[in-house]
Amino acid sequence: MAEHTTRERIAAVETLRAEAANAGSPRAVERQHARGKLLARERIELLLDPGSFTELDAFVQHRNPNFNMMENRPYGDGVVTGHGTIEDRRVFVFSQDFTVFGGSLGEAFAEKIVKVMDMALRYRCPIIGINDSGGARIQEGVVSLAGYADIFVRNVQASGVIPQISLIVGPCAGGAVYSPAITDFVMMAEGTAHMFITGPEVVKTVTGEEVSFEELGGATAHATRSGVAHFTAPDEKALFGDCRYLLSFLPQSSADPPPWEPPSDPADRMDPELDTLIPDEPTKPYDMHEVIRRVVDDGEFMEVQERFADNIVCGFARLGGYPIGVVANQPRALAGVLDIGSSVKGARFVRTCDAFGLPVVTFVDVPGFLPGTDQEWGGIIRHGAKLLYAYCEASVPKLAVITRKAYGGAYDVMSSKHVGADFNFAWPTAEVAVMGPDGAVNIVFRKELEAAGDPDARRAELVEEYRERFANPFTAAERGYVDDVIAPSRTRPALITALEASRHKSVERPRRKHGNIPL
Repeated sequence: MAEHTTRERIAAVETLRAEAANAGSPRAVERQHARGKLLARERIELLLDPGSFTELDAFVQHRNPNFNMMENRPYGDGVVTGHGTIEDRRVFVFSQDFTVFGGSLGEAFAEKIVKVMDMALRYRCPIIGINDSGGARIQEGVVSLAGYADIFVRNVQASGVIPQISLIVGPCAGGAVYSPAITDFVMMAEGTAHMFITGPEVVKTVTGEEVSFEELGGATAHATRSGVAHFTAPDEKALFGDCRYLLSFLPQSSADPPPWEPPSDPADRMDPELDTLIPDEPTKPYDMHEVIRRVVDDGEFMEVQERFADNIVCGFARLGGYPIGVVANQPRALAGVLDIGSSVKGARFVRTCDAFGLPVVTFVDVPGFLPGTDQEWGGIIRHGAKLLYAYCEASVPKLAVITRKAYGGAYDVMSSKHVGADFNFAWPTAEVAVMGPDGAVNIVFRKELEAAGDPDARRAELVEEYRERFANPFTAAERGYVDDVIAPSRTRPALITALEASRHKSVERPRRKHGNIPL
């Protein structure tokens, strides 16, 4: 009799488990698929290694007695939580289920997310959130808002300790947007993902402006205009693949080393085509992506915020099998000048690399900071200081290659020796100076040019003299500000050797609660 009772109980549990796995109504499931969106568990299956997911709290139900809510208490309460593996590495995950209460967040829903976040932090594993929610559950009132705040606190506690990745595959609005905003990376699916504080209807009511969901908060808007999205993908499947690839560069936690992979690309590989990549004309642009791909392992480079502030390039690659962060000025966009957007983008990326122990390799071709009233009134001093602060603060190995221009204060900011860079190299085409030859001559020799019989000819002579004396890498090399002037073709082996030398770098810092970066 006891055995029969046990079997019945086991069967009952499996029945409940099946019910929890199909909490959304058939109609809601059909609508979800009709929108081109996957279900919560389908997403987890695509993201994680096959068969690795262990679900937690599948039988949780809400306990809200208001508005006849007790008549509808689906298992799971609209979010699937648990843990599994990605490339055999343990991760914790939650996936919001839009087919149950529109994925709205209530008390039990929030408690489930908080629980896996606490576990991820306790066990030092990455946390991945799949966001597809209608926002706070109105029927639960302030309890829902409290749930968001509980999540925000965990985001902050985990910041810089474990990687936090937010995948936006549906709506994410109101207070819900601030959890992804605190995480390390925001990845959005094109066409289905939307993020905004207030929706189009509220915008129209308050400002009179008519704007669509996609224009206001779609993946393209946040990839190109706001910079909120670090990555976008054409569909959910591609997005989950990008997330898996991103994790291949990141450690389990700040206490662990980034994942090394045996390199297939020889460390001593030379690339003669780099020797002719820089144009002879100093104002002619070239693509810094080409430099990066010719230097890193197998030419593989995962760019971050690719469509935002494209005058600076940030992303992940490997050198000798070791994950690195790459920061580079892009001469093809605004001549690689630093402005507000690029300063903030670069600072955030450098700090992310520093938090998770990834060396930062910087390719420098920068004419300075962008002048103009828009920049000055927009706070370029404060925002530019963020990038300076990030480089000064970073204690990971910092390597730099000056490919062409390194002028003025931007030279200092872009991983110079003076802000703590470990190894600095320059190509023979490098120009390290206070400013470009033309501007310097116009200022220093203004009176002489005014008195000259042929000011244009005299200006050309003075520009050439200035270039020979200052606009070259050897003045900086004489003082040790540049460790070596190398042929461009030798860049890869030089960087790998420098990385090996500095890999066990240790930096002593003054005791303090935290710094005060100019936010």
